[in-house]
Amino acid sequence: MGDSLSAAQGIDPTQGWVTLLAKRLADEQFPYQVVNISMGGDTTSNGIDKLPAALQHYHPAVVILALGANDGLRGLPATLIQKNLSTLVELAERSQAKILLVGLLIPLNYGPDYRQQFEEAYQKVIRHYHLIHVPFLLKNIALNPNLMQADGLHPTATAQPIILENVWPFLMKMIQKT
Repeated sequence: MGDSLSAAQGIDPTQGWVTLLAKRLADEQFPYQVVNISMGGDTTSNGIDKLPAALQHYHPAVVILALGANDGLRGLPATLIQKNLSTLVELAERSQAKILLVGLLIPLNYGPDYRQQFEEAYQKVIRHYHLIHVPFLLKNIALNPNLMQADGLHPTATAQPIILENVWPFLMKMIQKT
């Protein structure tokens, strides 16, 4: 469950990291099906609206939660982002699903105070719920113009395997706990 970063915006969806994840799980014979309910523009509030039905329909063992970038880009209060992330974790936990929280960062031009508050919102949720988490989805990608589309926000198809490698070790840790 994520936003445009997980919905493969601007590239062929078959090249997106979530599709690559499904393929890798199948290739390595893990008994998991991947369902991608990510949508460009989604915020943590959209996630709260969508997650209950998805949990009821799919009964996932693990929810990879990669939301919050659009909240940050809109300058929403970090306290609201933290509250919404907490609600999403609690919804998943009530349905017996584990959450892998994916950390996101916002661009430098939002200023150090807001960036710190944004990052702390994730850290507080991680600590409170003792979550396994991906520190930063776009590690080794975000500042490399060759791996970002012209908009400077969305990774290219070439970056998608790197995103998968950013997520994979944390997901494997999560799967071993389920």
